[in-house]
Amino acid sequence: MKDIVTRVLEGKKRDCARLITIVENEQLGYEDYLKSIYKYTGRAYVIGITGPPGAGKSTLTDKLVKLIRKQDKKVGIIAIDPTSPFTKGAILGDRIRMNDLNTDKGVFIRSMGTRGSLGGLSNATQAAIKVLDVYGCDYIFIETVGVGQSEIDIVKTADTTLMVMVPGLGDDIQAIKAGVMEIADVFAINKADKDGAKRTSLEIEMMLDFKKDWEFRPPVSLVTAENGDGIEKVYENILKHRDFLIDTNKLNSKRLERNRIEVKELVQRKVSKLVKDLEYTDEIEQLLGKTITKESDPYSISNMIFEKVTKI
Repeated sequence: MKDIVTRVLEGKKRDCARLITIVENEQLGYEDYLKSIYKYTGRAYVIGITGPPGAGKSTLTDKLVKLIRKQDKKVGIIAIDPTSPFTKGAILGDRIRMNDLNTDKGVFIRSMGTRGSLGGLSNATQAAIKVLDVYGCDYIFIETVGVGQSEIDIVKTADTTLMVMVPGLGDDIQAIKAGVMEIADVFAINKADKDGAKRTSLEIEMMLDFKKDWEFRPPVSLVTAENGDGIEKVYENILKHRDFLIDTNKLNSKRLERNRIEVKELVQRKVSKLVKDLEYTDEIEQLLGKTITKESDPYSISNMIFEKVTKI
């Protein structure tokens, strides 16, 4: 165990990839690896990139990473891809789009499937972040699939959440306003060269005006990721939010809350696995059969399962 952890600490890329595979697939001993590296975590700054499909999140991430690399900072990218329920495989489109970054020794890119997670973020995302942190990344970007619950879940994972919007969303912006936009720390209106970009920016500013007691009002900027126009401003706004969190000690508070959520989810997963294992016992099958003849009922069976789980 020590060998691979030591090599990851030394910045060995291949070993970093191997350790992420171990924790992502929950191979034998994966928790021991995570326990052993935990004391070395906490240095990397985590940025979540979210927004509707087609907003240009990958292109924007690509440009932000290239800007950061000019400062000789090490960067990790986790692209959360939709997972096929049949193949359990991640689509590697994001890695193809960021192909030129793959040759940069200071950038580590990993696509991870959602693995059926309702939240849209892979269960292993938190673990992969820890590995990349220990690997020496200064910044870690997480790009979500941009659908469903993933935007909400990213708050549990990122220090700063960047919401990427585009003009021409029409009625979609109303749905996004309904709650998802509340999780953004920074807004970037991409494809600023298109008609309606300034209007979209104004709509978001007006929405932000409804809340009067901002401790940190999310900044909104226009960007055209394709050619890099406005990318420096987006990065500046991310750093502005980071500085706010550090100056007010909210970064530690945010990470404490993240750990609280992670502990809760780990316990839930362990209990869920125990319950799933019990589902297939002959005893449970026999009891379930008795629900048809009314000799037993779902409530009694669930109580029995609960008692078994709490005794384990």
